[in-house]
Amino acid sequence: MTTRATVLGAGAWGTTFAMILADAGCDVRLWARESEVADTLNRDHANERYLPGVSLPTSIVATADYREALTGATIVVVAIPSQVARKALQAMADAVEPNAVIVALMKGVELGTLKLMTEVVAESLGVSDDRIAVISGPNLAREIAVRQPSATVVASTSDRTANIVAEACTTAYFRPYTNGDIIGVELCGAVKNVIAVAVGMARGLGYGWNTTATLITRGSAEVMRLGLALGARMETFAGLAGMGDMVATCASPLSRNHTLGFKMGEGMTLDAALAATGGTAEGVKSSESVQSLAEKIGVEMPITNGVVAVLHGRLPIQELGPSLLGRPRKSETE
Repeated sequence: MTTRATVLGAGAWGTTFAMILADAGCDVRLWARESEVADTLNRDHANERYLPGVSLPTSIVATADYREALTGATIVVVAIPSQVARKALQAMADAVEPNAVIVALMKGVELGTLKLMTEVVAESLGVSDDRIAVISGPNLAREIAVRQPSATVVASTSDRTANIVAEACTTAYFRPYTNGDIIGVELCGAVKNVIAVAVGMARGLGYGWNTTATLITRGSAEVMRLGLALGARMETFAGLAGMGDMVATCASPLSRNHTLGFKMGEGMTLDAALAATGGTAEGVKSSESVQSLAEKIGVEMPITNGVVAVLHGRLPIQELGPSLLGRPRKSETE
């Protein structure tokens, strides 16, 4: 029996994941907020705004009617920006099939509540934890959209749920691994976006690979400290959702967070950089919530703090590097 899968959100990653599901043999519905977007997707089998030049499988059916999209779906993939996901999902909750598995593609910590995206999904849709999975890894949408080989992690508290999702998105170019450490996988996905903004800023200022490697490595230490304090597993940070995603998001110009930081390093204001980046740079708003979460549990995250200070105009971007390097010395393993 063919799996009916619905993707909520027709941005770059949502559209790309719809393609993965279709290539894996699923019957796919793609929900777009605007009817014009849905009509264009159905007519042209392309999403020129987010994935220019990419041809999508003709089997993907787009709609702006969420009830139509969700009817009969046994897998529901959420690709809505993290800070607006709760409100959007609450409006759709009664249309979700009672036994559907829910997959979170978005990365972040919700402002105000300081909750992870799987928690937001569970509360918004009224579903139990064992029906929820999160996907994270070195998954730059543009590269996957042209079917370059990539791997990912499907994390859930339920082995059954993780395997259902992994089976539904396995293709010749996309390989999912399962993982039970949902906290670690989610935090890696959220914090790496903040570190990618910092790396982009450094590159835009003209700094080279030594600075890049330093920020990635020390940024990974920040993720690890926060994750372990919240109960994550150490091995997750060395895996695809940890170091794998950190390297891809921080180093690639295809990363929206890296690009935004880069443009600010070149001299753009935050608003101008957001407009020029085009798309959702989750690291901007998530930086505040990640910082608040770290402060709440007493975890030191200097790179995150520096990014927040620059984004909100409390620290000139040229002073970010000196402020980090000027901190008191300590053991690397401390």
